[in-house]
Amino acid sequence: MNEDKKPKKGQINIELDEKVAEGIYSNLAIINHSVSEFVVDFVSIMPGTPKSKVKSRIILTPQHAKRLLKALGDNVSRFEKAHGEIKDYEQPPIPLNFGPTGQA
Repeated sequence: MNEDKKPKKGQINIELDEKVAEGIYSNLAIINHSVSEFVVDFVSIMPGTPKSKVKSRIILTPQHAKRLLKALGDNVSRFEKAHGEIKDYEQPPIPLNFGPTGQA
């Protein structure tokens, strides 16, 4: 193998296929945890639809969840330094029966 192609010590070679690179839109994350893992479900809720599905589930160890929290915090700080404060608008609670209701 060519010396330039070999991963350097401590480097990880990560592959990103086309389907995963497209990403999945989510506007709701539901987080649960046990003593051994954190489960993050990503959902896309659209107005007027009575039902939504979990689009992606990520399961993390508590240590990795804490690292993710720190990494997100660092990235939000850098984003706000470059683009200004992110406004956190108060969202009304999402009812479990989200969607249109019928009238007689």
